[in-house]
Amino acid sequence: MKLNSYDNSWYRLSGTLIQRLVWYFINILFFMNPLFPVSSFKVLLLRWFGAKIGRGVVIKPSVNIKYPWNLSIGNYVWIGEKVWIDNLAKVSIADNVCISQGAMLLCGNHNYKKESFDLMIGEITLKDSVWVGAQSVVCPGVTMHEHSILTVGSVLCADTEPLGIYRGNPAVKIRNRVYFSDN
Repeated sequence: MKLNSYDNSWYRLSGTLIQRLVWYFINILFFMNPLFPVSSFKVLLLRWFGAKIGRGVVIKPSVNIKYPWNLSIGNYVWIGEKVWIDNLAKVSIADNVCISQGAMLLCGNHNYKKESFDLMIGEITLKDSVWVGAQSVVCPGVTMHEHSILTVGSVLCADTEPLGIYRGNPAVKIRNRVYFSDN
């Protein structure tokens, strides 16, 4: 790599400078802070900063969100402790999604095939009833389709199939999800 040739001038930071600065401090005080558990206030702050947030969203302590104006969250979503949403691009989270502790949604990466280590970004989409397991990573440009699961500690670099369960690094489909009646 020749990091002195790195140039991401093509990428435009989203939001104004003032928005980014104010959000930086709000994020530290109320989201990343492990001593602030009030989820409803976090939802209100996200909405103030342009995020689209549904009903019944739970955001645990120590969550890090890069740019709320690039975030859309549906109804009844759970975001666990120490989740990092590095949304350099749009992140869309549908209804009934669970993002477990320490998971990372990473919209940016670097091109290791170029000496200039160019920035690469891609949107992330989590469709209805997806479960992102603890300590797992969803990479740029990935869509997790309905009812799919990414297991603990896995790294997802490609789209999932509906109802698929994925494990490993890189994550591969190991089987289909099966639902059982509560009766």
